[in-house]
Amino acid sequence: MTRTGGPEVLVARESPTPRPGTGELMIRTEAIPVLYPETALRSGAFPLAAAPPLVFGFQAVGVVTEIGPEVDAALVGRRVAVATPGFGSYAEYVCAPAVSATAVPESLSAADAAAVLMSGSVAVTLLDAAGRTGTETVLIEAAATGVGAALTQLAAQRGLRVLATAGGPAKAERARALGAAEVFDHRDADWTTRLRESLGGATVDIVFDSIGGATAADLLDLVTPLSGRILGYGFLSGAPAQISAADLIARGLTFVGCAGPHWLAVVDANRARAFELAANGHLDPLVESVLPLERADEAHRLVEARTPLGKIILRPTRHPFAASTNSAGNR
Repeated sequence: MTRTGGPEVLVARESPTPRPGTGELMIRTEAIPVLYPETALRSGAFPLAAAPPLVFGFQAVGVVTEIGPEVDAALVGRRVAVATPGFGSYAEYVCAPAVSATAVPESLSAADAAAVLMSGSVAVTLLDAAGRTGTETVLIEAAATGVGAALTQLAAQRGLRVLATAGGPAKAERARALGAAEVFDHRDADWTTRLRESLGGATVDIVFDSIGGATAADLLDLVTPLSGRILGYGFLSGAPAQISAADLIARGLTFVGCAGPHWLAVVDANRARAFELAANGHLDPLVESVLPLERADEAHRLVEARTPLGKIILRPTRHPFAASTNSAGNR
């Protein structure tokens, strides 16, 4: 990443192979997930952990080739998923803290593991936090892709009645295929009115809110009084849910904020659960395409446009321009 800006700032370059320091391991990368939040970080909308130029990226899956001091030697040769301290994963070799490593089941491919690494672990954590009983009606926003797609699959399997939103006919069809009973186009400014009409006086017990903004206030009177809860974990609208404590108190509702270091620590701890669900066929990774690492700029254009129905995965192609990261930038 040469600077903040558009996808063109992601440029393939050769640099020295990194070396793991104390408490670190190095993997030979096999698959790198392209995450929607990464596009905002690349653009400069949020601060980076270090100033560019740097090797971009937050997560990767690969085989451990080297360990630093104070790391279990048994990890060498194992396929793991790792998380970097905020940069460094868009590379052929990636160094990361050993405590971030999660073993990948043998039956799960590297690409599939990369695809569920974030979306699956967040979905599992959200379902736990929702305190579901298995009989509720839930609303899942942006249900066709990413976390929403994983949530839709898992919620439907657990017996919840899933109402969903999606952007456009193709994504609506995908959401239905994943288990949604009804789908509303959230690009329609009146979609909450359509939801109200469909409910016919009934209410939604749990809302998984990834859109945020003013729409959240329109949902308040559609959530079950006294027991209803809203879990806010994203803001595709550009702003968090615009609701106040007074809004919640007047209706007896609960709002759960799903962000911050403590939340992310639980998400990280649930990676193994997400991998097992995918390995056992309970969670479709929904990989749309695997692109060579040097086409990271193209991958970002696709993700930023929100056109893919599945995950975009990067894979090093083992030629000079898919080379590894700068050792200083990697750590």
